[in-house]
Amino acid sequence: MTLHSSVERDAKKFLEGSEGCHGWGHTERVRALCKRIGREEGADLEVLELAALLHDIGRRFEAESGGRICHAEKSAELAKTILEKYGIEREEIDAVVHCVECHRFRGNRMPGSKEARILFEADKLDSIGAIGIGRAFLFCGEHGGRFHSPFREFEVKMGKIKDLMQTATGKRMAKERHAFMEAFFERLKKEMDGEL
Repeated sequence: MTLHSSVERDAKKFLEGSEGCHGWGHTERVRALCKRIGREEGADLEVLELAALLHDIGRRFEAESGGRICHAEKSAELAKTILEKYGIEREEIDAVVHCVECHRFRGNRMPGSKEARILFEADKLDSIGAIGIGRAFLFCGEHGGRFHSPFREFEVKMGKIKDLMQTATGKRMAKERHAFMEAFFERLKKEMDGEL
């Protein structure tokens, strides 16, 4: 079994029973985005893939604590333990842990490496565009939100994400996804107002 498949197996155990918005599908999409952006930006793909696999494994602890535990910090702690188990070099472990602990939107840690910036971007890119719209509706359904809530989500959060991108690739992708959302939510508003 390869390192990636072993880490993937460990990560999946922590994500069992996760809500749809942050389940295994989210992890797979973040991993794919990390690979794409990482290749274009000349990043360490090994660090990025491991960080992507492990970035949300602490979410259950955040949910169970009512938000008192930060999932990014808990994920970083768990990631360190998992990677040490496989005898990975300390420098690589530290690089992965740094990526994981500072990927959160509201976190107080800033991404200090290229790989950390890319994981941050990949995680945010998965919350905008067509997939972001789908996730917003899914979140509303999971939490009993009203139908108009995704439109408010765009105004309050999703619409601001493109300005957080730091790499040229991330900026380009976010711009395209943002344009799609603007068109979609403009159309949604017109339909909700009976204009179309």
